[in-house]
Amino acid sequence: MAFITERDLRARSTGLAGRLPNPFPLREGDRLTPAAADFLRSRGIALKLHPAEAEAEADALSAVPAGNLPLQPIPVGVSGRHIHLSEGHVEELFGAGYRLSPLRELSQPGQFAAQETVTLVGPKGILPQVRILGPSRGATQVEIAQTDGYALGVHPPVRLSGQLAGTPGITIVGPLSAIRISEGVIIAKNHVHMSLQDAAAFQVVSGDRLMLQTMGERPVIFADVIVRVSERYVLDFHVDTDEGNAAGLRTGDTVMCIGKKEAIRGDRSWR
Repeated sequence: MAFITERDLRARSTGLAGRLPNPFPLREGDRLTPAAADFLRSRGIALKLHPAEAEAEADALSAVPAGNLPLQPIPVGVSGRHIHLSEGHVEELFGAGYRLSPLRELSQPGQFAAQETVTLVGPKGILPQVRILGPSRGATQVEIAQTDGYALGVHPPVRLSGQLAGTPGITIVGPLSAIRISEGVIIAKNHVHMSLQDAAAFQVVSGDRLMLQTMGERPVIFADVIVRVSERYVLDFHVDTDEGNAAGLRTGDTVMCIGKKEAIRGDRSWR
């Protein structure tokens, strides 16, 4: 079985002096990415299943093994700039005993966008009305896009949530006071939330890295998506606004899993 991408087809057509066989041979179990299917369709190349005769031809393609991953669309959530506040910082900014007021529920159960907002103040600029997400956390964390960092004059690294060591700080202004955190500003690493059932279906565990592809006229592959698994999670792929805009994604769109990254490199370290 092979997983065939548009890049594979282009490389193959170059190697055959610009020609691909028509019909294009597939073995049982072979899978084409949407972009690969469009590539063949645009050139008038039909598909034909050859269980035995196409063995050598199909093996010549440099494909990404995808195992038996399900052809299940993964919903997309595009996250705008936001902040998670510790309980202590909520009280400093809004008053003793203050509790955040839910505005709307988020995709993950128990999480919500609060009615309250704050202003972020950096060395070069400010960002007003930054939404607080609840409930309160153990440590305050600010998640912005790289574009926001340029406006503020800060240069946060790409990190998974909670990995705050060595990140820049920021000033946070609320209705009653302003506080300065020494670290906690990140660009959130894109990741996919999965329930235990989702993880079993996709044959992954927390920390695995997937390749996800967008649909549409300009498909984009996210080649290093971290899997996060919990019994509380709902299937959802999270990107920030810069990534969403670059890939033409909006909340509610879907992407497809086209393989596991360790199948390519055998490397499961987080970067």
